Amino acid sequence: MKTDTKVLKLVRKTESASETEAASAEAKAASADFKGAAPATQPALSPKAVPHEETKSPVVTKIVSQSKTPQAKAAFQPGRLAPAARDQSEYHGLSREQMLSIYRTMYLSRKIDDKEIQLKGQNKIFFQISGAGHEAVLVAAGMVLKPGYDWFYPYYRDRALCLQLGMTPLEQLLSAVGAEKDPNSHGRQMPSHWGHKKLNIVSQSSPTGTQLLQAVGCAEAGYRVKLIKELKNRVQNFHADEVAYVSLGDGTSSEGECWEALNSACNLKLPVLFLLEDNGYAISVPVEVQTPGGDVSKLLENFPNLHIERCDGTDLLESYAAIQRAVQHCREGKGPALVHAKVIRPYSHSLSDDERLYRPDEERTADSERDPVKRFGGFLIEEGITSQDDLQRIKDGVDREVNEAADQALASPQPTPETAKLYVYSPDVDPCAKEFDTEKGAELSGNAGTMVDLINRCLHTEMARDPRIVVFGEDVADCSRDTHLEKVKGKGGVFKVTANLQRKFGGARVFNSPLAEANIVGRAIGMATRGLKPVVEIQFFDYIWPAMHQIRNELALMRWRSGNEWKAPVVIRVPIGGYLKGGADYHSQSGVSTFTQIPGLRVVYPSNALDANGLLRTAIRCDDPVLFLEHKHLYRQTYNKSQYPPDDFMIPFGKAKIVREGTHMSIITYGALVQRSVVAAKQAEQQGISVEVIDLRSLSPCDWNAIVASVKKTNKVLVAHEDSLSFGYGAEIAARIAGELFEYLDAPVHRVAALDTFVAYAPQLEDVILPQAADVAKAIQELYSY
Repeated sequence: MKTDTKVLKLVRKTESASETEAASAEAKAASADFKGAAPATQPALSPKAVPHEETKSPVVTKIVSQSKTPQAKAAFQPGRLAPAARDQSEYHGLSREQMLSIYRTMYLSRKIDDKEIQLKGQNKIFFQISGAGHEAVLVAAGMVLKPGYDWFYPYYRDRALCLQLGMTPLEQLLSAVGAEKDPNSHGRQMPSHWGHKKLNIVSQSSPTGTQLLQAVGCAEAGYRVKLIKELKNRVQNFHADEVAYVSLGDGTSSEGECWEALNSACNLKLPVLFLLEDNGYAISVPVEVQTPGGDVSKLLENFPNLHIERCDGTDLLESYAAIQRAVQHCREGKGPALVHAKVIRPYSHSLSDDERLYRPDEERTADSERDPVKRFGGFLIEEGITSQDDLQRIKDGVDREVNEAADQALASPQPTPETAKLYVYSPDVDPCAKEFDTEKGAELSGNAGTMVDLINRCLHTEMARDPRIVVFGEDVADCSRDTHLEKVKGKGGVFKVTANLQRKFGGARVFNSPLAEANIVGRAIGMATRGLKPVVEIQFFDYIWPAMHQIRNELALMRWRSGNEWKAPVVIRVPIGGYLKGGADYHSQSGVSTFTQIPGLRVVYPSNALDANGLLRTAIRCDDPVLFLEHKHLYRQTYNKSQYPPDDFMIPFGKAKIVREGTHMSIITYGALVQRSVVAAKQAEQQGISVEVIDLRSLSPCDWNAIVASVKKTNKVLVAHEDSLSFGYGAEIAARIAGELFEYLDAPVHRVAALDTFVAYAPQLEDVILPQAADVAKAIQELYSY
């Protein structure tokens, strides 16, 4: 669609205010679809205007000719409109009104970028990153997809898509100024981090690529809902042919999570539309450095079930046709689709970047020749669809609208200081509250079971109670191949914690994941935003680190960064700890302080079977993400067994347990050190030393009141844990006791912990590295003698 530069010169500014007002009235009369400040709409494609089935009709695949027919040339005169009866199939069914509306949205997107750049230069906003050069393919995507029906995981270039879906210029500029009324994040995130509850635009963050797995999880939620008959009337906003849109840049395609997302989407034939917006650069790194051969879509050609479209993303009609074909593939249940759109980046990566440092002038000039806004405007004039004067009137109207929106945004109040801590956790469900405390007087029954037994029982009863619960991870199913299920005993997790769940509740609710921890957590986040309740397993704590991006930057932050618009109450079960005799450095890790430092994440660590049952039930029923740590050494110990509690047995978070009463000193501990501390306390009792042992049970939140009461009672404190001594969880407890309870202390706070090294394979080394009962006993003696 080559645009004659002479045509572009015809698009000029009007010269007077009166001329502008008259032109505006004329433009409104000429286009029934043009509604002043309203965002571009798609009346022929919106779910309200067209029966749902129409989206499945065959699409026109002809790409529009770059030159007009002789008849069209004869009919066209500058300033006159093309005949209304003209065959619209040449434009893939788009009417004149729709194309004018499309141009308006493209120009609007560019104008907001320019306004933000101006405001940044005036120090009225604090950051800017543009969507310039991507407008054509993004508006095309917004025309084909359905706001509030489909689901959207855009990245920061997707300004034009959000406008086309219905976000207003004011809403986008409220984000730029950090206003409290910003629907994207209520002033908590940078501009262009899109989110809009009404439009199904899920809150997005800065790390590139994390959105991909969440989009897969979002689509998978719809897939699971279709399979789980109990959910038929239990969930809302699910549609048989919905599509999950997710976009990425060429640089993001280098992230491992991109390939994990494509892997799962193709395996499950999920309706995910991947839009690859390839502008040739990841900040300063060109695509040939990022990707073998410089073409991501070529690398994906053999992915099964993946429909691939390639298009010039600066050509509106070519992009529209490609998106239509891709979305049709998804809606018909054939699997995911990838649209590889070649776009441009006419501005630097952001205002913090200067592309002139690494891009030569001739390359930047060549990009400007493909500017989608100029191309489409020139095309509309050249094709006789509109005149240069009417196009200018549209631009003038947009200019006024953006200026007015900027003024309103700048006048909009900022968030008040007292709101800073709002929505770190759920404001509606408090897992520390009385309704989660059914511990006292609970009647136990049956033979005593191990921690594995009681966790398994909790999962069984909770899954029977709530069909929204899905359980997945590596090896958690009994047998992935259903045809073999009756021929084998079944796996049920490497520690058998999830045994027989698949047999009881089916493969739609209990299933294995790829060996990819980010895949597990990212998909779980996507499912949780749709209302499912994922209870996932990371097979060993030692391998949780590939999922850290998803846990720290996505799971824990989802509610806060969106101002409580979105949430992801996922439970992550994780076997943890050492004392295994052979676990060594990659099956014995205990770094809990890394996670207790994360606001928004609950961290729970039971030491016995009964507590594990009650705390897991609370974790599942609460509305926050929970890291549920299960010590491997404690899984089958006889000393921590228990009879089975009732099906509503719960222990609230932040409630410690006094395991042993004492008067001379207090031991604050958790996990495997609880039993070792009890053993040491019994030894000390024979020497006349009375030791109180407190099991914290939940680490975040922590029962500070219980610690205060014990310190005031005994006046001496020992903190014992399995983590390394330096910079660990115990250091925080010790520091807070010293800072807030100093007047009650008769001695410095002591600590017992692992050596500042790694857990070795040889048993004699492991015994020295990890804290033993003898180490606790020695510390008791030293503290008592102080």
